[in-house]
Amino acid sequence: MLTMFDDDQSIFAAMRAGARGYVLKGAKHDEMLRAIRAVASGEAIFSPGIAERMITFFHTMRPEVKNEAFPGLTEREREVLALIAQDYKNADIAAELVISPKTARNHVSNILNKLQVADRAEAAERAREAGLG
Repeated sequence: MLTMFDDDQSIFAAMRAGARGYVLKGAKHDEMLRAIRAVASGEAIFSPGIAERMITFFHTMRPEVKNEAFPGLTEREREVLALIAQDYKNADIAAELVISPKTARNHVSNILNKLQVADRAEAAERAREAGLG
């Protein structure tokens, strides 16, 4: 796409429509030729400023998968669940998080209840499926 519009809405609308390149009208002749050749050969190409904005956009919009996967868990419980997914035992969890073994057991129990799973193995499996561990 060759355009004079460099706002986010126009850029992402073009991408959703299938644009393989996005070059601003003020681009130099050789930059336009390079973009045309790149797109013709199957590459995607964007003006440097557009590419930088896309990178920034996607970097800041990265979803927090771990938090969304288990919204009912506290941040500490998610930490414990991640360790369960790595096959840590309660004593190892306590040492890693610098908490008492009883507190680790309580967190594990709360996690099992909140996830409505039968045991640690099932909790670990669910955590791994969600990208924890």
